[in-house]
Amino acid sequence: MISYMWPLLGAISIAFHLGLIFSGLVPNLIARPLHMALALPWIFIFFAKTPNARHSGLVLSCIGFISCAYLAWNADAIGDQYGYLEGRLQYWIASALILIVLEMARRAIGWPLPIVAAAMLAYGLYGDHISGEFGHPGMPLGSFLGALTFSEGGLWGSLTGVSVSIVAIFVILGAVLNAGEAGQGFMNLAAAGAGHLKGGAAKVSVLSSALFGSISGSASANVASTGAVTLPAMTRLGYPKALAGAVEAVASSGGQIMPPLMGAGAFVMVELTGVPYTGIMAAALLPAILYFVAVWIGVNAFASRHDLRAIAQEDRPSMRQVLVTSAFFVVPFGVLLWGMFVSGVTPQYAACQAIVAATVLLAIGTKQTAQTSPQAVGLLPIQAFAGRLVDACTNAGKQIATIASIILCASLIIGVLSLTGLGIKITSLILSASGGQLWPALLLTALACLILGMEVPTTAAYVICVSVAGPALQELGLSAIQAHLFVFWFALISTITPPVCGPVFIAAAMVDENWLKVAGSAMALGIGLYLIPLGMIANPSLIELVESPARAIAASIKVGIGLALISTGVIAPKSILKRIVFILLGLIFIFVPLSF
Repeated sequence: MISYMWPLLGAISIAFHLGLIFSGLVPNLIARPLHMALALPWIFIFFAKTPNARHSGLVLSCIGFISCAYLAWNADAIGDQYGYLEGRLQYWIASALILIVLEMARRAIGWPLPIVAAAMLAYGLYGDHISGEFGHPGMPLGSFLGALTFSEGGLWGSLTGVSVSIVAIFVILGAVLNAGEAGQGFMNLAAAGAGHLKGGAAKVSVLSSALFGSISGSASANVASTGAVTLPAMTRLGYPKALAGAVEAVASSGGQIMPPLMGAGAFVMVELTGVPYTGIMAAALLPAILYFVAVWIGVNAFASRHDLRAIAQEDRPSMRQVLVTSAFFVVPFGVLLWGMFVSGVTPQYAACQAIVAATVLLAIGTKQTAQTSPQAVGLLPIQAFAGRLVDACTNAGKQIATIASIILCASLIIGVLSLTGLGIKITSLILSASGGQLWPALLLTALACLILGMEVPTTAAYVICVSVAGPALQELGLSAIQAHLFVFWFALISTITPPVCGPVFIAAAMVDENWLKVAGSAMALGIGLYLIPLGMIANPSLIELVESPARAIAASIKVGIGLALISTGVIAPKSILKRIVFILLGLIFIFVPLSF
């Protein structure tokens, strides 16, 4: 019975979120609390590792569900309260919601994010006792708790709205694609395109991780999935273990910046900047391509240094296999892009159409028949099709819940920043510390992103950093999209930068290598992750593909040459002088702006 509960709960979550797209305008104080309610059992029961955790999780789930249901049931009356609490019951419900959100985040992703949120809540409650610029006037307890939990701010603000109406839809799409043969399609396409080249197994990892990462949105998940295939292939061909792990970690980290999906961060960016999703995609496209070009060039340099072999002909897929398996992701992606760019529907509606296409493809499978005709296509037995649906529902439910727990906790932080004015004060501090100069402000922001990104997921680090640093960067002359992309990229660099670099840890464990060696190679391969966001500032036209395509392409070529020189200089030459010359020339190409 229990084994069927989770797919059923996942199916309910899918139906709820898809239903919101087609049912018209559902009040935020109904949709957003129910979004949290559906996440509770996954975080508190499904992820529980011990009986005690499961029992306490059951209690917390019940309390949280009752609290969310109270808000949804009384949404109209609560909307008229404008964030003020009425009666002791509402105080208890508001307190319970905040504590449960903190515990959700702790169980989902660990201590750092809830600690930051708890510190912000303490500041909101007791900051009036702080003297000087960083104190605040204070507010009644009822107003503070009510603004965070009984209004369309705090927990139920615009960030949670993004999680409900956009992120969840694309998570469902990714889960359905992953339940079928899209992942194998990515691998076959990459192997056919790059397997025959020198260092072919590493280049297959780069391509497959770029493709797979665009729908998974998680660097660690990407390493675990594509790495299960690419890492043994690289080590079997004699690649140094540190290099094999680094290639997979770096390539997987790039999935979060690769359109069309880009993880949850892109959808949050839509809400925070007011730029349409298609505009975010267009702005992010050339920098993302440059990132993988830089990784590819780095692999070439390592291949020359270590004489890395290509994948043998017999181990590469046939053209028939590539064409057949590629259809499992080409068709849904085609439907998605057609809906957004040709039909002109909203991204979430286009994603719903792509989900339908991907679900139909779950009923179709491939199988080995003979060496002369290795790929046969046909309808799967009902049991196999049902198994795929179960996987899709289960994975969608738990991924939606995980992202919801992160965004709800981040929403608490943003709510306190707004209520207390702390965000404006930190912005002023950044402006003051940088002397009103853009590049020092950028370096301070990058350092903050790196430190925070070590402790919390990329999306949460981006949201927190951009909330306090974004206004300062815009005041110093950056456009909103420049500031947000800069912060988003630097929130990601902790994935390959010690001391905390999750994808590197996972890849190192999978190849049984010292993680510091893997991290060293990863930082060299992923040099673009550090330089491209700076290149976006020095070359604003790089992210203006829609407004000025010729200048954008010219800027991307210029920055690409610079990245190629620096990547080669860092990895290939044995001569120190050659390294210095390559790196200096590369920096000139990246940072000297176009003259036309």
